[in-house]
Amino acid sequence: MLELANLEVVYNDVVLVLRGISLDVPDGQIVALLGANGAGKTTTIRAVTGLLDVHEGDITKGSITFDGTRIDKKDPSAIVRGGISQVMEGRRVFAELTVDDNLRTGGYTNRDKASVQASYDRVMSLFPVLADRSKATAGYLSGGEQQMLAMGRALMADPKLMILDEPSLGLAPMLVQQIRDIIVNINEQGTSVLLIEQNANMALSIASHAYVMETGKLVMDGPAQKLLEDEDVQEFYLGLHGEGGRKSFREVKHYKRRKRWLS
Repeated sequence: MLELANLEVVYNDVVLVLRGISLDVPDGQIVALLGANGAGKTTTIRAVTGLLDVHEGDITKGSITFDGTRIDKKDPSAIVRGGISQVMEGRRVFAELTVDDNLRTGGYTNRDKASVQASYDRVMSLFPVLADRSKATAGYLSGGEQQMLAMGRALMADPKLMILDEPSLGLAPMLVQQIRDIIVNINEQGTSVLLIEQNANMALSIASHAYVMETGKLVMDGPAQKLLEDEDVQEFYLGLHGEGGRKSFREVKHYKRRKRWLS
């Protein structure tokens, strides 16, 4: 469904951020993109959703194809209408608006009232807490509720592909599990998912395929279960070391990947 082919992105005509990225999101699948802060994950999303211009970025090489159509030259609104919705890092809800109004903004590109209502009903069934708080001001919701609202708002456009940027960020473990289950449910209802995460354990537990990004390059990819069992991924992203001992991220942040990392 989504294909990035040898993509390069430059900021301010100087800084090369993405260096030949190629990845695929098959129809009906969950694909994870892993990487530490600064690896290039958010830039990859901006390239797909058409938001690079806002940040003085340009695609200088490669292509992005969605559902058989080139989208790397399209504006963001056309990309949304074409079937891609994004849930940004940090939720980014409209804090002064009600839950209902936030959701209605998500369906703005859809002029079919029946379709909008169907999407609204779907969101309320997926997120019962939003139904209970439909008239509440979004800024007063908890972090977990705001994440659900951001996901629900994205679903209002009835997307073929949902891109989630760090949906577990700042959430308690119980809420992370809840968000994880909701992502699986959304996918089972027919929406493909590109999941960008630092929480590798959560992402790999639900993805069918995963990519690992480092300093603007893809350094590893494969079936998610295979990556979950990989020693390097376990040490660097899951904090496991040796015979199952724990190792803090502070201790592994200067980790030098082994030669097989790039093999």
